[in-house]
Amino acid sequence: MNINMDYVTEKLVKILKTPSPSGNTKEVMEIIKKEFDEMNIDNYITNKGVLVATIKGKNDNKHKTLSGHVDTLGAMVKEIKSNGRLKLAQIGGYMWNSIEGEYCLVETSEGKKYSGTILTTKASTHVHGGEAAKLERKDSNMEIRLDEKVKDKDSVIALGIEVGDFVYFDSRTVVTESGFIKSRHLDDKAGVAAILGMAKYMVENNITPEYTTNFFISNYEEVGHGASASIPEKTFEFIAIDMAAPGEGQTSDEFSVTICAKDSSGPYDYDLKKKLVDLAKNNDINYKVDIYPFYGSDASAAMRAGWEFRHGLIGPGVDASHSHERTHKDAIENTIKLCIKYLVD
Repeated sequence: MNINMDYVTEKLVKILKTPSPSGNTKEVMEIIKKEFDEMNIDNYITNKGVLVATIKGKNDNKHKTLSGHVDTLGAMVKEIKSNGRLKLAQIGGYMWNSIEGEYCLVETSEGKKYSGTILTTKASTHVHGGEAAKLERKDSNMEIRLDEKVKDKDSVIALGIEVGDFVYFDSRTVVTESGFIKSRHLDDKAGVAAILGMAKYMVENNITPEYTTNFFISNYEEVGHGASASIPEKTFEFIAIDMAAPGEGQTSDEFSVTICAKDSSGPYDYDLKKKLVDLAKNNDINYKVDIYPFYGSDASAAMRAGWEFRHGLIGPGVDASHSHERTHKDAIENTIKLCIKYLVD
């Protein structure tokens, strides 16, 4: 199975560099829609902003749906301070120290973008001494320093910046010669790129899946309700393609596809998990099985919303999740291979 990883990597880099925090994903969704359009795969955008692309299978009475979420972590302007700095409200769950020192963009409702840096309120050791290190990293102690000549609240408002404006973190995307991809927001743009890769492979090789297959690109996963609605009604199996989380006590790594047995929402469907493991074993696909204590997926959201189908979770290993993330092309390729075998066997 020859996967075009140059295509996958190119599209991954493009969407990684396109800001798309939960609630503001229209631009990146248009990029993904264009890819499906160019592959002549039928697709549509739902009222909620989800993209659903469909390849008709040999059996159209039952559907398999694979999801990936394109929304990411981010922030909004919570308050314009009297000194011209901005307070933030988190979008998604992350540690405040993981964005300390990060470059960012603030986008106004009129589309103007202003650069800045996320700092603590006591960032200078020459001014605050030991207090700078001891300061707790929490919302009240973090702020954006704008790269504009602002000195008070009124001068910030004059720029058009308002409470509720989106804040985008610099993805700092790098692809190394050794095949590593370092970037923010690999969760879950690596999964979305994998979906594009498998769709391209199926189209170029004239592969008709056993069951009609839907690619479900969600846009609110990071805040918990990504796949709570709009899933095609004939779906009998639903697999979320989302990052795996390597770390101490975990089996996942940055080179394998991980099949999740359980996360904080409970066990995934046993028979579907076993089927995926057997497919990986029988096709020499590098895989791991893991459990995540602090994790939920689009499949979890679908179950909570009352959908009736077998659910699973797989994905490439992403180190330092929700922080300074990294994966390897091998993990994405193994994810694509497992999905294709799942769809055609």
